[in-house]
Amino acid sequence: MRRALQDRFECQEVASREEAVDLVRDIGSIDVAIIDMRRHPDRVTPSPLGATETIRMMLKSEPGLGIVAHGERAERHLASAALQAGANAYISRTASTELLVHAAQAALAQERFVDPAVPPRGSRGKLTKRQREILQLLANGESTTVAARELDLSEETIKTHTKNALARLGARNRTHAVAIALRESLIE
Repeated sequence: MRRALQDRFECQEVASREEAVDLVRDIGSIDVAIIDMRRHPDRVTPSPLGATETIRMMLKSEPGLGIVAHGERAERHLASAALQAGANAYISRTASTELLVHAAQAALAQERFVDPAVPPRGSRGKLTKRQREILQLLANGESTTVAARELDLSEETIKTHTKNALARLGARNRTHAVAIALRESLIE
């Protein structure tokens, strides 16, 4: 990423989201920030600060800051979450260098840019919203019964959604589905 941007931008790197927020708050003359949207981008010391929360905190400190959300995949829900938090642009790790530069330039100009590989609104992603909700509850340790009660659905409906999610993810069982969904940032 640094190589792609260093010809057009002066680049600074920080080790954590907390350091990024502090840098924006303390320096204040940063034009564009690129935020890693992965749940734990630093595997050594996981950050308690989420990506969307980081975006909001940075914009609170520096309202004119351009923000590029850098996601693991070209998924509509990831792009939507980042843009709703206040990011100007969303780009996936699979995007070309040219698209990364374009996203940074759009953020600098306070323009919106979404990776063209992100499916358009209304298209079906890898999982439906309901399937993600159910997998999130399962990831939180809830049972099918609790998920049914919380979502005001029957247990049979929960089981059907779970079965369909397993098929879409190519998972062997519920635990495997949750692991895939976490790894692919489909749930938190």
